[in-house]
Amino acid sequence: MPYAHILLAAASIPAFCAAFDPLHHSGPASPYFDAPSQDGISYDTPSGCVVDQAAYIVRHGSRYPEPDDFTGWQQLFAKFQNNSYTAEGPLAFIPSWVPPVDDVPHEPLFLSSTGAREAFSLGVDLRKRYQFTQGGDNITVWSASQQRVLDTATYFTRGYLSQGNYLTTPSLNRGSIISLPDSVNYTFANSLTPSAGCPAYSTGDTSSVATTTFRATYQNNIAARLNKFLDGLVLDATDIGVMQDLCGFQAEIDGDTRFCDVFEDSEWLDYEYADDLNYYYGSGPGNPFSDTVGFPWLKAISDLFVLGPDKTTPDGNITPPALIMGFTHDNNLPPVISALGLWNSSATPGVYPLSLTTPSPARKFRSSYLVPFRGYVALERLACGAPPPQKVVHVAGQAPMNVSTSSYVRVRVDRAPVAIPGCTSGPGSTCTLAQFTAYVDKTRAAAAGDFVQRCGLQSISNATGEATFFTVAPLDIQEALVGLN
Repeated sequence: MPYAHILLAAASIPAFCAAFDPLHHSGPASPYFDAPSQDGISYDTPSGCVVDQAAYIVRHGSRYPEPDDFTGWQQLFAKFQNNSYTAEGPLAFIPSWVPPVDDVPHEPLFLSSTGAREAFSLGVDLRKRYQFTQGGDNITVWSASQQRVLDTATYFTRGYLSQGNYLTTPSLNRGSIISLPDSVNYTFANSLTPSAGCPAYSTGDTSSVATTTFRATYQNNIAARLNKFLDGLVLDATDIGVMQDLCGFQAEIDGDTRFCDVFEDSEWLDYEYADDLNYYYGSGPGNPFSDTVGFPWLKAISDLFVLGPDKTTPDGNITPPALIMGFTHDNNLPPVISALGLWNSSATPGVYPLSLTTPSPARKFRSSYLVPFRGYVALERLACGAPPPQKVVHVAGQAPMNVSTSSYVRVRVDRAPVAIPGCTSGPGSTCTLAQFTAYVDKTRAAAAGDFVQRCGLQSISNATGEATFFTVAPLDIQEALVGLN
């Protein structure tokens, strides 16, 4: 698919109870929620600091199932309907259950209304949080090209621009979405889906075997427990997998959480850990090529942070905004975690690499905290000076004195601040910009290696290991206008 440049103009996420919530332990099926601060760092911007530049790489919002998964839902429905049985207790509802897809040609694979709301809410939240964009100003964002990702970028932009009345002023308050080819092998590192351009990269058999093996340790036990509530029908391990998936999916599609209530807390923790293994060994730190494919995005953002907000490279033809937004898929977030060197070491022995049999409660790599729907990894550049005084004298007609500042960087994962290894001396456990760029350019670059060489692309003349799309627009760009309704 060619690059496309889409111009457009310009809900809140449901709150869940503080008790154990299966929707906070459903891995990639979780509707978005703010992750807890595992490092004990306050969510607030440190006193005396302002964020002057930020970059986000975001998974698309909540969606309907993939077609293959939907087939599993249909098979479960047929099993419930085509047998005669008695169901009681937590399963008394299954004879009347209907899969939450009522328009088969248009819903599987695509964004749900919850996903649209999640994206719109993120736009509103970041506009308020950073206050980068004055009323009427335009913004550019980047997106992989699969429809659910483009739709997420679109709803985000509408939320970001959803203030004031600019309907009759079409040159103001508009957003540009630069759409990058999705999951192709000819863009190499210059993409929001760079793993597709690295032949040596693979989610591999390790994650599949690890996940399947671990699921075998608990799914049959769950089936045996639940079969006590059935007479004339027998659930098996496959049914359990589908039913647990349906907790998150049905909650975000139509608000029905009955499948969430079927399972015990420990069974949800096992379900979550199976997804942890899948992402850790598939696209995260347990995959030896993960940091290689995540590094180009990290390096591109680090270089832009050195330049500062609203600046570009001398050879560029795009000036990125202070808020740099990229929208992609779930498997493109763990490589960024790997490239940053996060969630793969612990002071507690035996935590990493993740055990294939025994979950460690000390692990920080948790799929639910990283890749829920609309999950993200973000970098913030902070300008920090002295904390504001408690008493200020203002002289009429005089502007406030400028305060000298220094630049720092911090990481957020689903809003929770995450400590950068070995670099937490700044305000709010931030890292100085100079130390951060040295960490990226030396330590993390060495861990990632050369993209072209590691991916086996030496014989391809146009192969690139750099992500330049934030500052250099491709020649074959196309434009289309989308009006605000």
